[in-house]
Amino acid sequence: MTFLRESQIVFRRQIRMNLRNPAWVLIGVMQPVLYLVLFGPLLKPLVSQFPGGSDNAYTFLVPGLLVQLGMFGAFFAGFSLIGEWREGVVEAERVTPASRTALLTGRLMRDVLQLFVQALILVLLGWAMGMRGSIVGVIVGIVITLIIGGACAASSNALALTTKSEDVMAPVINMVMMPVLLLSGILLPMTLGPEWLRHVSAIMPFRWVVDGVRDAFGGNIATMGVVWALVASLILGFLGTWWGTAVFRKESA
Repeated sequence: MTFLRESQIVFRRQIRMNLRNPAWVLIGVMQPVLYLVLFGPLLKPLVSQFPGGSDNAYTFLVPGLLVQLGMFGAFFAGFSLIGEWREGVVEAERVTPASRTALLTGRLMRDVLQLFVQALILVLLGWAMGMRGSIVGVIVGIVITLIIGGACAASSNALALTTKSEDVMAPVINMVMMPVLLLSGILLPMTLGPEWLRHVSAIMPFRWVVDGVRDAFGGNIATMGVVWALVASLILGFLGTWWGTAVFRKESA
């Protein structure tokens, strides 16, 4: 079988698993809605006071929540893989001639599709609540988010097969996600922080992604911020896929 055919088979199986558990489908759809409805009113009176910030709360908030959705949702994708490993699914896949990269890619296709649906819901709801954004810029922002989401999902799958335990994986993810959430400027701009905190934030690739997606939503597509966001997401996507594929091959050795 070809690589694409193998990936498609894995993808279809993963989609069927998701649809058999409608609770997870509902949670995946409601997550972006709750983010926007709950955080939007809190930030609305504050956004205009941010240094260099937008005068529209949702134009500032939606891009940040979009990246947060791509990172946080994708980083938890590996938990289902631990269940598959425990049930012997991964062991069964080991004896097939399927490409180890295809085993990962099929799962990433499911994760990216789910993220795409969530992103559409978030953006459409943002527009309904008053967000002002460039259509082309929104498309660019979603593409960047899908790439970074795929990188996080690949890393999550690699971490899942490395730890093989939800009790170990959950604290590791929380330990990584907390500083990322605070230092990437997703909810609050880093311009509000002290100088040393801004310097630490400036070296984080996720900060570049957030800033670039915000630039894109604002219609400033031809900026270095968008370029750096795209470069950072592609590099992280490559590294995440490489790590995930390496772990799948090691697991099959």
